[in-house]
Amino acid sequence: MSDLEALAAELRIGVSLLYRRLKARQIDGVDGMPSIPELAALVRLDRGGPATNADLAKAEQISPQSMSATLAGLERRGLIERASDPRDGRRVLLSVTAEGRATIEAKRAVRTQQIAAALGHLAEEEIAALRAAVPALERLAENL
Repeated sequence: MSDLEALAAELRIGVSLLYRRLKARQIDGVDGMPSIPELAALVRLDRGGPATNADLAKAEQISPQSMSATLAGLERRGLIERASDPRDGRRVLLSVTAEGRATIEAKRAVRTQQIAAALGHLAEEEIAALRAAVPALERLAENL
């Protein structure tokens, strides 16, 4: 195994562990937080803009029926809204509402606080190493 392959394996393990731990942590202090599938659809709409049920189902690799159920919950809570596609009136586009964006921001704020609390348990040298690694991690992600 080359040095780069060994580093790749270590990064994969470390990032996977961090990701799993974050997913497992509850998001306390945010009322009515959407489920993981609902958050995935909400964030995808926020990042990608309006989309159809079929587009979202394909992107999330689930059935359109499952996505419909997910979207129904978001719509009931006023986190997304439907509108006719201006280019094709037969299609319905879904988009995030202001309340949906506020929910996403609340989730991000809680996650940032959780990570900051965990960082507080690290040595200054470890914090400095993580700070220096962030730009490289972002470039690494861009190259995947």
